[in-house]
Amino acid sequence: MNNKDLFIKQLDGILLEYAEVSSKSQYDDLSDLSDTIEVSALIAKSLASVERITGNKSEYYTSVNVSYEKKYTSGNTGRKLKHIIGIVKALRDDISHDFLISLEELVHANLFSDYIEMANYLLSEGYKDPAAVIAGSTLECHLRKMCIKQTIPVEVVNSKGRLIAKKADLLNSELTKEKVYNKTYQKQITAWLDLRNNAAHGKYDEYGKTEVQLMISGILNFIATNPA
Repeated sequence: MNNKDLFIKQLDGILLEYAEVSSKSQYDDLSDLSDTIEVSALIAKSLASVERITGNKSEYYTSVNVSYEKKYTSGNTGRKLKHIIGIVKALRDDISHDFLISLEELVHANLFSDYIEMANYLLSEGYKDPAAVIAGSTLECHLRKMCIKQTIPVEVVNSKGRLIAKKADLLNSELTKEKVYNKTYQKQITAWLDLRNNAAHGKYDEYGKTEVQLMISGILNFIATNPA
């Protein structure tokens, strides 16, 4: 199951729970269910899912927080939930129709896919080492694009006071810290970057053709499911 299907499944689960909860209410604004454990739990689950799927800098995340904090719904968590569910439905529809992917992201994806295709060709011709370097460098470029998308600085001041580009490992760490992706991805990306570094520094006996093939396939899937 890819990220898109997984996200839709999560949101469908929330919408199903909302349908079950709202069926118990006598009023359209769910005012008779305010402050119940079911409503509070569903609000928390909705907020967490929107943040997990879109990040904490997206319009969706901003909208659900505004809905949660609106003063005119103060004291009526049922009404808050109704507003939040409307945003969850919109997010679910946008994911389903691929509306979250911007033109810029498509351009980046196509460009990086070309490099991955080049790496695949080199590997098929027996050149595993340059294939690993190209695939790993493409991954680093994508991580940099992801950081820019999340407004994470991609440069840092060194000990001499000069502004330099952050290393890929640091970009990977900061993207994980911002919950753009989870620690499982972080560990896998670290392994891919290590393989790239081995290839770039002549440690050719540290890996084989199979590892490079898995790396290329994994990076291609990562770029496709995490657009920048």
